[in-house]
Amino acid sequence: MTDYGHDMLFGTFITPLAADPGRTVDLAVATERAGLDLATFQDHPYQPRFLDAWTLMTWVAARTERLRVVANVANLPLRHPVVLARSVASLDLLSGGRAELGLGAGAFWDAIAAVGGPRLAPGEAVQALEEALEVVRGVWDAGNRERFAVPGRFHAVDGAKRGPAPAHDVAIWVGAVRPRMLRLIGRAGDGWLPSLGYLGGLRPLAEGNAVIDDAAAEAGRSPSDVRRLLNLDGELTAARTDRFLVGPPEQWAEQLADLALGYGVSAFVLPGDDPDAYEVFGREVAPAVRELVAAERAR
Repeated sequence: MTDYGHDMLFGTFITPLAADPGRTVDLAVATERAGLDLATFQDHPYQPRFLDAWTLMTWVAARTERLRVVANVANLPLRHPVVLARSVASLDLLSGGRAELGLGAGAFWDAIAAVGGPRLAPGEAVQALEEALEVVRGVWDAGNRERFAVPGRFHAVDGAKRGPAPAHDVAIWVGAVRPRMLRLIGRAGDGWLPSLGYLGGLRPLAEGNAVIDDAAAEAGRSPSDVRRLLNLDGELTAARTDRFLVGPPEQWAEQLADLALGYGVSAFVLPGDDPDAYEVFGREVAPAVRELVAAERAR
């Protein structure tokens, strides 16, 4: 059993389609109406079919009252970390503390290179992300009067100005699956945000947790310093099945509670653009999961 004790969060993963921007925003509003906590969006700046993630999230934050908005995940190769840090802090200030930072080292390198971004080898991408974490946190540390310098190979700053500070302690949730990146999350991340479809099952989830936990301990941190989140992959149906996350709300609740208590996942993100599914997820699944987890923790 692995339960890191975090509060439970539930959200949606909305496709940021530019063809019908009003519907995209309406899906985020529906997320809040369903009682969910997070609206998350892909960030692919090279994709002309998609709205720009940061413009979209600002608009969504203005249309909602309590919903947190998150890039799932921000494309670091095309988002300079100083500018990214100030974008996140600005959105957090404007929204009253409702922004978090999902961050990725990059993928789809042909598309990134096609718009002038760097093409990085896997080891280079890990180093670039590690440097970016230091840069982003350095920008947010607005009260620090020490000279701000990060002598990075990919993301270097030398005497840059700090600030603004976000309205709250923004978490950095890293989307990754490979061991070197997981070790970085253990050393320096606030959360692990993989997708169940990419993991290919629960065993890689447990193995990834172990890598993160070991790296956290080696860095003098507690494994519970790293929240575990998960982009889901499943289907809500009327009848129970023997398939994972293919079934009615009560089956989903039981299986997600098992993920929370046995694999330490404390934030579940529902993919798809179906507001009816959001209602079921928010009104039926999420409360049942919270109840099951709270009862087990109380024991």
